[in-house]
Amino acid sequence: MTGASNARFPRSARLLLSRDFKRVFDRGINVVGKFMVIWVGDEGGEGLRLGVVASKRTFRRAVDRNRAKRLLREAFRLNRARFDARRDLVIIARRRILDAKRQDVEREFVNLMGRAGVRTFPSGTPTDVLEQGN
Repeated sequence: MTGASNARFPRSARLLLSRDFKRVFDRGINVVGKFMVIWVGDEGGEGLRLGVVASKRTFRRAVDRNRAKRLLREAFRLNRARFDARRDLVIIARRRILDAKRQDVEREFVNLMGRAGVRTFPSGTPTDVLEQGN
């Protein structure tokens, strides 16, 4: 059950206020992929937090916006422990995500995070790395 509780996406891991999104857009860097654009904010945040954008202009139907956001949140949730960062992220969904499989979205997320310069742990969670060292 410990693994399941670590994979949650609590409110504290979300960007909720427009000023937080604005700060990331104003001071952050972006990396562009096939399914998403990731904006990475400055270091010094409260931890790795995520905001997801799926605009009505890009996704006319609500069901498409919800699917895009769900795929992006899931990619983040499953891989959050791999990243050693105290940054805020904003991920903007691109239209092509609707044709993608979850695994493809997850693979691109990890790749883009590496390109953005967010340090990763080699084999998953930080505790896995520490246990292998002993």
